[in-house]
Order: sequence, then structure tokens, then C-alpha cells
Amino acid sequence: QVRLVESGGGSVQAGDSLRLSCVTSGISLSTTYMAWFRQAPGKEREFVAAISPSDVYIDYAASVKDRFTISKNNGKNTVTLQMNALKPEDTAGYYCAAGSNEKVDPRGTGEWLYWGQGVQVTVST
Repeated sequence: QVRLVESGGGSVQAGDSLRLSCVTSGISLSTTYMAWFRQAPGKEREFVAAISPSDVYIDYAASVKDRFTISKNNGKNTVTLQMNALKPEDTAGYYCAAGSNEKVDPRGTGEWLYWGQGVQVTVST
């Protein structure tokens, strides 16, 4: 059984940083593409960042590039999203997603096989 459990969300001020973690079980991060998505109220879920099993391929949404960093620790079964210089528009529920060992277009939510329950990030001015 695959489980993805996010943590690290919270309420912060604009310009602050947060570090989200996704602890996985039932999959191997050395053979699985992983991603973060987010969803704001009334909006569709959108791609944030993705990382390949080998860490060679990393992709970011334009809106977070140079501010967010995705990484993973295969031995600890954990995927991390470091978020710096947060803006009010980053306010959303953040979701960890797991795919397969095949590279897909990361921006499509239908490409991802497993999802976490999400964690809320709120950024105020």
C-alpha cells in the first residue's frame, strides 16, 4: 500500500520560508518520479515541482522557479520542498504526488498515480 504523508505547512508572512516534507511508504524513491502540486480555493490543482528517480531531471513551475527547491532523500523515503521568499499568491494546499519510473509531462495531474492528503500553506502580507 502506497502512502504519502505531507507535513511542514503553516501560516507565515510574505518573504518568509517554509519547508514541506513528504514521507513515503510502499514505493522506492530511487525508481519513482515525485512531484509537488498546489491548489488554491476555487482554482484547479497546479504543478509546482518534479524530480526524477536519479535526481537528474528537476522541473519547476515558472511562478516558483528560483524560490522553491525540490529534493529527496531516498534512504529516508522523504521528498522535500524548500520554499523561500514566499508570496501571498503561494497560499494554497500543497500536495505530494508519486508517479512511476517513466517520465511524463509533470504538469498533468492525471499522470500521477498517488497523492498525499495535502498540507495548508498560508502567506499573509
